[in-house]
Amino acid sequence: MSKNCLIVNTGSASKKYSFYIGEEKKYGAHFEKEGESLIVTETIDGKKEKKILADSDYPRSARMVIDSLVREKIIKSEKDLRVIGIRIVAPGDFFLETKKIDADYINKAEEALEKVPLHLAPALTEIKNLKSIFGESVPIVGVSDSAFHKTIPLKNKLYSIPISHTRKYEVYRFGYHGISIKSIVCQIKEKLSYIPEKMVVCHLGGGASISAVLNGESINNTMGFTPLEGLTMATRVGDIDPGVVLFLADKLNLNTSELNYYFNNKCGLLGLSGSSDDIRELLSKEKEGDKDAALALQVYVERVRENIAKMTANLGGIDMLVFAGTVGERSYILRDRICRDLAYMGIILDKTKNDLNEGNRLDLENDESQAKIMIIKTDEMAEIIKAVYEFDLN
Repeated sequence: MSKNCLIVNTGSASKKYSFYIGEEKKYGAHFEKEGESLIVTETIDGKKEKKILADSDYPRSARMVIDSLVREKIIKSEKDLRVIGIRIVAPGDFFLETKKIDADYINKAEEALEKVPLHLAPALTEIKNLKSIFGESVPIVGVSDSAFHKTIPLKNKLYSIPISHTRKYEVYRFGYHGISIKSIVCQIKEKLSYIPEKMVVCHLGGGASISAVLNGESINNTMGFTPLEGLTMATRVGDIDPGVVLFLADKLNLNTSELNYYFNNKCGLLGLSGSSDDIRELLSKEKEGDKDAALALQVYVERVRENIAKMTANLGGIDMLVFAGTVGERSYILRDRICRDLAYMGIILDKTKNDLNEGNRLDLENDESQAKIMIIKTDEMAEIIKAVYEFDLN
């Protein structure tokens, strides 16, 4: 395969693009909302430029990226693009593998839409946009966000529903953030020259999950059939009693589609605080005496802490605790609160080191800590490009 590739990573309200020649990233673009405005941040030769766009530009972002690549002479024309890779978040055994996206793939993805509409719909829309530009001349590779979690043992993948229904409808805990966790494991091996036996990885961003990694392989992840399960997240509910789901459906008169939107977009930190899903804003409001903001942060920290303990139990101990994702990397306050009561597990943070650091740091633990504590900046785009180059299109 010619190593000339565009990588696409779609979120529910943002898109990231990276263009690689070989292993070298030549271009990046991040489309997102900033306040009430749509912005794009382009990175070319290490230099960043932010532009305000019209909302109507968002659906045509792929076209804008291709035009930028040509205008900046990174490629001569769109015909120089050889392959496209895109992150796919979807439940089901079919999506546990990286695959070429063809008509059959799109049909299966459309069937899976009812399970994860808020995660899969943006990717499907982007695929159709890219095919409208390139037709079948440029292959598109769907890179599974769950593939890293294929090693989770069956006992950790099952819900306590009739096994016949589990098998018939493929209702398993597939786990997500796999691309991110694999990036972290690879980086740790590169930095330390070994992989710790028992590692707990906290990916804390807008979406959040914790993984148990044994000798470099996933044995559990807090996300389940969909990315809705597990921790309290920015706007996602996380773990909830199914009885509450039934109760709210009745009281709020919501159908399944409306419930899906409610639990994905109206809950989490936003729902608890009643004001914001942004950790920085909540910390500021907490300082000002906002009790609901303080309560939301307490719930967030407690859910992370108890799931660190759960994953440590899965592993039978812990050698390393890793923080990643925007919150894990940037919020020294949240890292401190999460680790504050984990000394009984041998996890003791060095406050001075922690308070001074964002981004990669390999030694946040103090001298008495039995487990190493690290910050690793995940690089999903670089991991996606590796998966694309390793995939045989023939």
